[in-house]
Amino acid sequence: MVMDMGRDADQGVVELVYEPVVGDFTAALRERNRVRRRGWLRNGAIGVVAFAVVLNTTLSVTGREKPDWFLLIWMPLLAVLLFLMPRLQARAFLKLAVRNGTYRASVTDDGLVMTTDNSTTSVKWAAQPRYRETKDTFVTYSDDKSASCFTVLPKRGLRSPADADRLREILDRNLTRA
Repeated sequence: MVMDMGRDADQGVVELVYEPVVGDFTAALRERNRVRRRGWLRNGAIGVVAFAVVLNTTLSVTGREKPDWFLLIWMPLLAVLLFLMPRLQARAFLKLAVRNGTYRASVTDDGLVMTTDNSTTSVKWAAQPRYRETKDTFVTYSDDKSASCFTVLPKRGLRSPADADRLREILDRNLTRA
């Protein structure tokens, strides 16, 4: 696909070209946890587990109760696992994504077209009507309660810093910030 960037800039097309990295998916999954109920429950569970371990340790050290070894051993492991879950999932996503090679995305008011070395996918904004922005990425999400579908658009794939503003304008016009 050959595009005249002067013409495309007038039509509101923003292009990205990038190789996926684990940080893209980590950011997307962390942001997804902020927009869905299960993510809030996960973060709350980490807090409850940490509180239970601190309480049990305090009671054990002061001699008020015998230590509960289940809490002292397994609960910290559970908290660490819950904390690392987005990174572990991101690594799994990356393994799948690198098979497709270089990603090229064209974002317009109609939606986005993602082309890789092996496939082409078209996403209309109705399929992913909300988005979040991080320091390094834009992430579009489906509107189901699990935010099961998402697309990562890393800012490093943009040709110039001005393209980030143009991409933000397109997303603001067509999507809801989550």
